[in-house]
Amino acid sequence: MPDLILHHVSYPVRDVERSAKFYRDLFDLSSLPRPTFGINGVWLECGDRQIHLVSNPEAGTFRLDKNIDIADVHFAFRTDEFEDMLEKLAERGYSETLPKDDPKWILVIREGLAGFPQLYLLDPDRHTIEVNAAPM
Repeated sequence: MPDLILHHVSYPVRDVERSAKFYRDLFDLSSLPRPTFGINGVWLECGDRQIHLVSNPEAGTFRLDKNIDIADVHFAFRTDEFEDMLEKLAERGYSETLPKDDPKWILVIREGLAGFPQLYLLDPDRHTIEVNAAPM
């Protein structure tokens, strides 16, 4: 079998600029050149991987009434600076003490079964994102 690595994750978004700003500002991702596909979108660089945000406001898979669900579709960022990420989120109004239906509520698991700290938050289209300190 050929060796495989993950190249990118793609999410449908309602507003490409709003979502791109969220990922750029919160996770310090930078934009990559993207061919003109006939649909609006943006490619973001995350180390040697990518996140693709594609405009699909009418038919995309959105979780309009969904809160953070760690058993649902999500991807994970990994960091060596977990506490710094929590501080950055707090500076932007995110908190684990907010009500669960608040868009800036985060779920923090400092000592879970995974064996490393994890946090979960929602992007502007209510896609779940994990940030963890998994060993590499």
